[in-house]
Amino acid sequence: MARIILKNGLLLALDAAGTYHPGGSLVIEGDRIASLWPGAPEIEARDDDRVIDASGKVIMPGLVDLHYHTAIGKGFNDHLPLWEYLDQCWYPLIRGLDPEAAYWAALASYSESILSGVTTVNDMYRLLPSLAKAADEIGMRAVLSNDIALDEHNLDTMADNIEAFNTLHGRADGRIAVRIGIEWLPLASPELLRTARRTADELGAGIHVHLNESQTEVDYCLEKFDRRPTELAYETGLLGPDTVAAHCVWLSDSEISMMAETGTHIAYNPSSNAKLGNGIARVPEYMAKGINVGLGHDAVECNNSADMFEVMKFASLMQRARHCDAGLMPAATVLGMATRNGGRALGFDVGHLVPGAKADVILVDTRNAHFTPLLSDDPAHLMSHLVFASNGSVVDTTIIDGEIVMQGRRLTRVDQDRVLREANDAFRRIKDKVAIAA
Repeated sequence: MARIILKNGLLLALDAAGTYHPGGSLVIEGDRIASLWPGAPEIEARDDDRVIDASGKVIMPGLVDLHYHTAIGKGFNDHLPLWEYLDQCWYPLIRGLDPEAAYWAALASYSESILSGVTTVNDMYRLLPSLAKAADEIGMRAVLSNDIALDEHNLDTMADNIEAFNTLHGRADGRIAVRIGIEWLPLASPELLRTARRTADELGAGIHVHLNESQTEVDYCLEKFDRRPTELAYETGLLGPDTVAAHCVWLSDSEISMMAETGTHIAYNPSSNAKLGNGIARVPEYMAKGINVGLGHDAVECNNSADMFEVMKFASLMQRARHCDAGLMPAATVLGMATRNGGRALGFDVGHLVPGAKADVILVDTRNAHFTPLLSDDPAHLMSHLVFASNGSVVDTTIIDGEIVMQGRRLTRVDQDRVLREANDAFRRIKDKVAIAA
């Protein structure tokens, strides 16, 4: 079996033991990490081995984007608050999607993510066969879920999601998984939430849902259901250790306890929450209660960037500014949120470099101003640069499931120039056939 051998790098495992080897090496065999070495051992190379000199580069786990929407209208109408943006722009665009547009939108989105070191996405969108085709072709590890709402909202149905699970789950040697997706509670009912839980249990699928993203959502649910969103999700059984709840900006104390009690995972989306004016999630309190919190970029329509390095920076800075506490959310904690916490939430053995784990690995080039000066023997100094100084442009190589899908800033499986052209054309075509706010 062919191996990939990464030698002489700054090996940052982000494992429970805090393993760090300056000048370390990593061996990948098949789709798994075979071994880690503190130096550059004399490994007898086989004829089909791929040996990469990682000098000056960080060898680290790929990033996990725990809340994600494939993008069709990036940077369009970015002045609107959440509810108005959804009604006037987002919903018209995704209702107007066709399979070809969804395919090129997904390829463009996954391209941007891979180029910035993301190896796993938790993508809630529509037309999942098109998304799965794109993920399969480009090499992304993708968890896909439909945008399920009540029928009158003309989005997706539970039947759509069941069909997607039955036809797509487990494709690409397990890189593609399908979950049950609930758009958000203002477009749902208690009966739909109960059906989602029952369906997820019957299929063995997880759940992906937006919860407590904005104060207007909370107010609407109180008026419609006489319950806050997470209270209703708790009562209907939607929460659980197989559920990822996105945003959770406006959780009450009792709702935080419900999240902790049920083992529900939270996807924190700081830059999206800030851009839409939705507030700052109470993340230090969630983590103090033992809730597993990962990071997401949301949708580039809500954020203008899928760069998870930028999301990491926002994740810490927003909390420090809100609490006037420079000690909150240190770099090591934020890196763990963007890697192993996301992997844990999705049930994948990714986000850490340990023997036997999936070989989702990135190489980050430190030979630039972002990392200068660098004390290469000090992992805390390196991690500070990764979170607070760098961005996705420093990622040189992305490996997913043991395959190099990007090297030297060029994708290996698709023509990235064509992807950009086709995605632009798809957006114009969809925009021109639907009525959206100017």
